[in-house]
Amino acid sequence: MLVEHIPFSRAEMLDRLRRERFDVLVIGGGITGAGVALDAATRGLHTALVERDDFAAGTSSKSSKLVHGGLRYLQQREFHLVYEALYERQVALRNAGHLVRVLPFLVPVLTKDGLMPRRLARALGSALWLYDLTGGARIGKIHRRIRARQALAHMPTLREDRLAAAYLYYDAQADDARLTLAVARTAARHGAVVVNHAPVVALRRAVGGPAATVCGATVEADGERIDVHADAVVNATGVWADELRALDEGRDPGAIRPAKGVHITVPWERVRNDIAAILPVPKDRRSIFVVPWGDVTYVGTTDTDYDGPLDEVTCTPDDVAYLLGALRAALSEPPGPQDVIATWAGLRPLVAGGSVAEKTADLSRRHHLHTSPSGLVTVTGGKLTTYRRMAADTMDLVVRRLGRGGRSRTKRLRLVGAVGPAPDDAHLARRYGAEAVEVLRLAERDPRLASPLVPGLPYRAAEAVFAVRHEMACTLDDVLSRRTRARLLSWEATWAAAADVADLIGGELGWDERRRTVEVERFRAALRTERSAAGLGVGPGRWSGDLAVGLGGVAAP
Repeated sequence: MLVEHIPFSRAEMLDRLRRERFDVLVIGGGITGAGVALDAATRGLHTALVERDDFAAGTSSKSSKLVHGGLRYLQQREFHLVYEALYERQVALRNAGHLVRVLPFLVPVLTKDGLMPRRLARALGSALWLYDLTGGARIGKIHRRIRARQALAHMPTLREDRLAAAYLYYDAQADDARLTLAVARTAARHGAVVVNHAPVVALRRAVGGPAATVCGATVEADGERIDVHADAVVNATGVWADELRALDEGRDPGAIRPAKGVHITVPWERVRNDIAAILPVPKDRRSIFVVPWGDVTYVGTTDTDYDGPLDEVTCTPDDVAYLLGALRAALSEPPGPQDVIATWAGLRPLVAGGSVAEKTADLSRRHHLHTSPSGLVTVTGGKLTTYRRMAADTMDLVVRRLGRGGRSRTKRLRLVGAVGPAPDDAHLARRYGAEAVEVLRLAERDPRLASPLVPGLPYRAAEAVFAVRHEMACTLDDVLSRRTRARLLSWEATWAAAADVADLIGGELGWDERRRTVEVERFRAALRTERSAAGLGVGPGRWSGDLAVGLGGVAAP
């Protein structure tokens, strides 16, 4: 049931969370949790979703931002996974065409010095045929081999002395954080209660039986504890899934094996690729993506075991060296550490295999469902591209337990912004679709909102106001890291604009001067930590110095 009159208002959502009883409670506001909430709501089940931080604050804002089948999974003989992912890629292109777009990929054949042996180059052509046959051709184009000069036209920085030829094939790209937000907002339009910055502090249990059934959770929001009642509870917390299962089962099940993936951002002119590229990593079986994104190019990803704190994942000097080394082997004048203008790091929630000696790169990306004796349903694994299938499989299991809900209805369901005409403004149309007109209206009413949000980046002040009023942005980081992606495009520009952005959204959120100062200092401290952890130093002037104000006594919502 579509309920257009319900706004995406955190205050109203919290009020409903206090008053209403639910069929399904989803814990976790990444792409998987948002997908489960949407699937449940569109089956007619009364649904709530709670997220301890912000929507997509974890893995779902730190991916390679690709909606793809995964060419390398063919090498692992994961044919069903590739087929499923390529099918879901087409669903995403249809249902969220404003956010998911076709992206050509260049695969250079670099044969000199053994970077890509000729035998492997021949095998690559066969793999691309298999990719097309598995479902890649659904995009309306098939791969083709092109000459070296044609490859150089797309990426003139490639080392001509090593370039024999190249392949061109097609996949898709999406802003992962905005896709997650669109799914969550679409769930709300279908009646779901969706709340961010509301961590679960306890699971509620029904009395009776050998294992007391989980029947909801206690969440904390703005210093208030709220008991949420639900007939079924879904754990969709990604790499934190074991922590919630431990809360339920009394022990850490060790089911998740986190794999760290990092990306670096460099100015586009240092690479000058007009399409994405896949480059081999010397002395490794992996390849990296080199993807243009406006005025920058981002490079990634790594795939390494991670056993550190789940909330403190950063790019390290070794990560930077690994990615720059791959560029150095393939480009004539590769960027260096001084060209890295931002980084991001995330964790893949891989399902642990049978052997700890097995590399994370070799672990399956298939998703996995687990039901505890108390009835808590946990969904883990998977990838951005297959979120809708993961959600449907999860809710099929829940529906069988509840005895109501019917089949999944999301296969042809358009997301918020995908229906209706979009304005000619390409930047806004690609981020908001039909809703871009609302952002433009804000700027028409107040011309100051037409000015840049972060000088040097494409975002406008109206986008921050829209984020607060209509997208449940509650903190400076929500706006600069996920509603816009300014933090991923330029540390320096975002650092410089942080105070002005805090003033802008602080007026919307009712912040006093102290709260604004704390938001700025907290955000800048995170930037400083990222830069330092990557071995790039904190630099002179604005990167150094202590926090101007202590953070004690002021909690983020």
